[in-house]
Amino acid sequence: MKRLGWTLALVLLYMVAEIVGGWLSGSLALLADAGHMLSDAGSLALALFALWIAQKPRSAERTFGYHRTEILAALLNGATLVAVATYIVVEAWGRFQNPRQVDGRTMLWIAVGGLVVNLAGMWMLREGRHESLNVKGAWLHVVADTLGSVQAIGAGALIWAFDWDIADPIAAVLIASLVVWSSWSLLRDSVNVLMEATPRHLDAEDVRAALASVEGVKQIHDLHIWTITSGFESLSVHARVEGHRRQEILQEMRHLIRERFGIEHSTVQLEENGCEASRGC
Repeated sequence: MKRLGWTLALVLLYMVAEIVGGWLSGSLALLADAGHMLSDAGSLALALFALWIAQKPRSAERTFGYHRTEILAALLNGATLVAVATYIVVEAWGRFQNPRQVDGRTMLWIAVGGLVVNLAGMWMLREGRHESLNVKGAWLHVVADTLGSVQAIGAGALIWAFDWDIADPIAAVLIASLVVWSSWSLLRDSVNVLMEATPRHLDAEDVRAALASVEGVKQIHDLHIWTITSGFESLSVHARVEGHRRQEILQEMRHLIRERFGIEHSTVQLEENGCEASRGC
């Protein structure tokens, strides 16, 4: 959480600098980058809030606790990225129709400063992105903004050297494209979690076959695998069994689920002749 906090402070500080620089230079690319930094700040603040509330204990009403807050935050971040990209494209279209003079030198140096800040943010969030979809969303915001700063630097250099004012809206459109690209995987993964889809790194048919291979298991059905939040997968399954080693079968199946597929939270229901084994039918 400290890394998120420091990154948020850096982003807010330089966002103000880019707004001032964009206004003074007349650069849409800088203002677009500042707008993206604003969404970065919102993303980071939302990520901090989600991490905080996810630590609250579960209750009788919310038996899984508040873990899904992280996924909702990630989905909102992805949607915000798309909204920012749409706004940038609309503004850029107006600049194509009515080009404005841009101070390339001011634009260039402000964009260089933004690149330094974004690189620092990427470095601070680099580890957490593999552990949390929420932090990954914040990191993707910073990555897209870093690439946006590179585009703004290139446009500023062209305007300063050759007076190519058209480079400014072109850079803005390229920034918007990068924003949409960076948001796609975040939106896809967030929606998959909310729809309780099978985690992308697992194959339900492989899990089914592995469980069916346990000695004494005759049939596997009602297999469900889903994600509660980043790194927290769950599984439930019904297995028709024969023989008198029900306890051994249950232990083998749960061991297989945990060790081979990395799922700690599992519910296995054993059945005999189509009914629950525990009922003695």
